Amino acid sequence: MPELPEVEIVKRGLEGAILGETVTDVTLNRPDLRFPIPTEFPKKFKNQKITTLQRRGKYILCLNNAGNGFILHLGMSGVVKIIPPQDDYTPAKHDHIVIAMKNGGRIIYHDPRRFGFLDLTTSETWQSYPAFAAMGPEPLGNDFNAPILAAALKTCKSPIKTALLDQKIVAGIGNIYACEALFMAGISPKRIASSVQGKRAERLTTAIKQVLAAAIDSGGSSLKDYYHTDGSLGYFQHTFKVYDREGTLIDGKHPVKRITQSGRSTFYCPSLQR
Repeated sequence: MPELPEVEIVKRGLEGAILGETVTDVTLNRPDLRFPIPTEFPKKFKNQKITTLQRRGKYILCLNNAGNGFILHLGMSGVVKIIPPQDDYTPAKHDHIVIAMKNGGRIIYHDPRRFGFLDLTTSETWQSYPAFAAMGPEPLGNDFNAPILAAALKTCKSPIKTALLDQKIVAGIGNIYACEALFMAGISPKRIASSVQGKRAERLTTAIKQVLAAAIDSGGSSLKDYYHTDGSLGYFQHTFKVYDREGTLIDGKHPVKRITQSGRSTFYCPSLQR
């Protein structure tokens, strides 16, 4: 957590605040998050204009006009706060990175558990960054379809739920949306991934796209630490069909169960998912 929809919402919030704007200062309030924060980060961004902002999987990529960039991963509790130019702001504990903009706005990275991280890259090398080089297709893009998914799963002997969490197969899907998409597709999370071919792959591909798009439209899922860049909450958690709904009944008669797969909780309906 956050997964693709939540990171997409953060990216969209950042677009209006920093894209085309100039950075005047970068303050590091601590030397590390999950990993050390590159000490040259402030120097490479100070007095530079932000020209590119995009999401890749669960990561945010930001590039400036000098060809320097950073890659941000929110980890478990990372939050990006956007402080508009006219607003006062009292610094809070765990505000680890502060980016000041020429227009008076500020971008703050807040992370109580410090599982997130920031790394540097360039416009020429970011695609070879280890996480990106091996990453599968974007599930909402044109490069993701049933034949592509079926081919990626063809030799995979793990359960399909576990396979969907593998970022080499498809980018950005985590525990919540894997559970929801498998329910929508009527596929058991215990089914061997290589058996998801043909019509099953078509159903699952469609379900993944629909679930992710619906989650983005609802502002993502606010569980525990996730907030929008303006501090508001997402609402997709109110429409969960199976995730975190162990013991509830679907259509009044089909119980949702929880099992553990690869150390993660999986929620599904055995009578409706095969």
